[in-house]
Amino acid sequence: MANTFALILTLATLITGILWCIERFKFAPERKRKLAHIQEQATGEEAQETLAKGLNKPSWFETIASVFPVLAIVLVLRSFVYEPFQIPSGSMMPTLLIGDFILVEKFAYGLKDPITQTTLIKTGEPKRGDIAVFKFPKNPSIDFVKRIIGLPGDKIVYDYVNKELQVYPGCGWNAQCKGDLPVTYRNVFPSEWTIKEAVTPEGVSISGVYQVPVDESVGSNALRQDERVETLGNVSHHILTIPVIQRFPGFSQEGLPVGTWVVPEGQYFAMGDNRDNSDDSRSWGFVPEKNLVGRATAIWMSFEKQEGEWPTGVRFSRIGGIH
Repeated sequence: MANTFALILTLATLITGILWCIERFKFAPERKRKLAHIQEQATGEEAQETLAKGLNKPSWFETIASVFPVLAIVLVLRSFVYEPFQIPSGSMMPTLLIGDFILVEKFAYGLKDPITQTTLIKTGEPKRGDIAVFKFPKNPSIDFVKRIIGLPGDKIVYDYVNKELQVYPGCGWNAQCKGDLPVTYRNVFPSEWTIKEAVTPEGVSISGVYQVPVDESVGSNALRQDERVETLGNVSHHILTIPVIQRFPGFSQEGLPVGTWVVPEGQYFAMGDNRDNSDDSRSWGFVPEKNLVGRATAIWMSFEKQEGEWPTGVRFSRIGGIH
């Protein structure tokens, strides 16, 4: 969908740009010459004004061409500066919530062709802890937003029982890694975020995620999540886990134990902050550099809503920088 919109916007800008050039450098000068000629031959001030009004009436051609400057500005801003995205799922909770609208810095990782995503000018690289938007490797028409955990050459070890990470920068396939990145965790505490479950003949599914104060009961068919602070190098952020779940990683590399990965060159390892409710690199693998869209920098609007439902309110307190 995102690529389709970029293609439509680019084509619309190109077509209106051609029309604008034809209007600006061909039709407009011709009208001016014709107007000057008619005014010379017309007698009386009223006759000249009538003729001028007739010639100055905008045609459909002029109207379409006049849209070009607006489309050009939108195309440049959206392709190379900032682009708005909506958070559709809870995989990055509690950092990003369903209904958040974020601004993504498009130039953070390079200026790219808006259609092919080919890097035109390299301006930077992802850092551990960045919240990045990228094209889902399995379906590039879908945009994902996750936290960058591993850089090219890193060895990632994820303990899916204790739900903790170890990162060995630049270790690669070496059996012995010289040093690891400091990844620390504070004590687990009950979160306000609560999962409500729907029980159907087909089984149990998540029907919504709600904030319930820790001193209140979550009620039936609901489960309070655990929360803790994870510090990845010098980046601290909150993560959520589900107490009763041990999520077995679905993606593995040949020759490595389950839960251990070596990030190939030109690729990245990404995870959601909602560790037990995130479809990320643990499930499908690495993020190629060419799939990177940009870095999430701010929340510009936030609506109270559940996944797949209409908004019920506005969360003004969430507007601002992403922490």
